[in-house]
Amino acid sequence: QVQLVESGGGLVQAGGSLRLSCVASGSTVSFNFMGWYRQAPGKQRELVASFSSGGNTNYADFAKGRFTISRDNTKNTVYLQMNSLKPEDTAVYFCKAVSLRLDHYWGQGTQVTVSS
Repeated sequence: QVQLVESGGGLVQAGGSLRLSCVASGSTVSFNFMGWYRQAPGKQRELVASFSSGGNTNYADFAKGRFTISRDNTKNTVYLQMNSLKPEDTAVYFCKAVSLRLDHYWGQGTQVTVSS
């Protein structure tokens, strides 16, 4: 059973930075997709950044130039470095992975709050 566990959220002032981590554990499943999503109150969950099977990265427009997705395959961990944070970045951030069998996995989410 695959488990995704996020960490690194918290409260930060506008202009600050946070680094989120997502550790995949419980299986040796390989993933062809790993990424970060976020969901603000009253809004739909949206993609922030992701890796595809070819190693290509994809960023939402609001994340370009401020956020960086990276990974450490030896630790089964995906990171999201977030810089120049804005109040509108406040949301619960979720890690998602899709296996080669197209099973979808979600983490429990980590709260990011940016104060003005």
